[in-house]
Amino acid sequence: MSSALPSSAPSSQTSEPQLAAPLRILVVDDDQDLRELISNFLGQNGFEIHTAANGRDMEMAMARGDIALVVLDYMMPGEDGLSICKRINEQGGPPVIMLSARGEEIDRIVGLELGADDYMAKPFHPRELLARVRAVLRRRESSGSRGEKSPFSHFFNWQLDNIKRTLVRPDGVQVALSNAEFELLRVFLDRPGRALSRDQILDYLHGPNTDSFDRAIDVQISRLRRKLSDDTSEDIIRTIRGIGYMFKPLK
Repeated sequence: MSSALPSSAPSSQTSEPQLAAPLRILVVDDDQDLRELISNFLGQNGFEIHTAANGRDMEMAMARGDIALVVLDYMMPGEDGLSICKRINEQGGPPVIMLSARGEEIDRIVGLELGADDYMAKPFHPRELLARVRAVLRRRESSGSRGEKSPFSHFFNWQLDNIKRTLVRPDGVQVALSNAEFELLRVFLDRPGRALSRDQILDYLHGPNTDSFDRAIDVQISRLRRKLSDDTSEDIIRTIRGIGYMFKPLK
């Protein structure tokens, strides 16, 4: 007699592995043609692209989904890219790649100082932007994985939260870090007691093909030093004359 119950034999069909959802990139630029060019190219290379023409549209787009990275124009009507970049960092938002038709060194320094993870001068080849996007996301993924293994780093009675990206002074006062400041501090924490040239630091932060400047590193280190100063000890980050900088050896 045949049974109405389903057979307990294993199915010959195997479940397909679920593919990871594509990372969402938000392109913020008032130039519609450039938005479409960037969107089409990054979309063809595996990313889900959202676009915004200004800061207000950007806020709406970020509220709708998990944005992994923002490609942000420097000069826009209304609120400019520098102000937006600063706000994203203060809110602990995603990494930012800033685009600008202004290629002067001081503009790049200001952009990086306010927390941009990378800076590209217009015009640029879309393939170069793709390489920069992937490099920034790899750095963020690497620091996130490191943070999962060790949520906190301790040095000289300071504590760094690798997940929230915040710093706590020896007296318990919390210090906010921009994305750029966090990444710079991680470069030094991973290499205590090693004298690092400015070129090496730039490579660790932005990869070997970056067009950032030595002076941008000097400005970022100056800002990080001020945040690491508790008026009780010498600089944790030392200047090594003729070479660059060194994080004091951990005891």
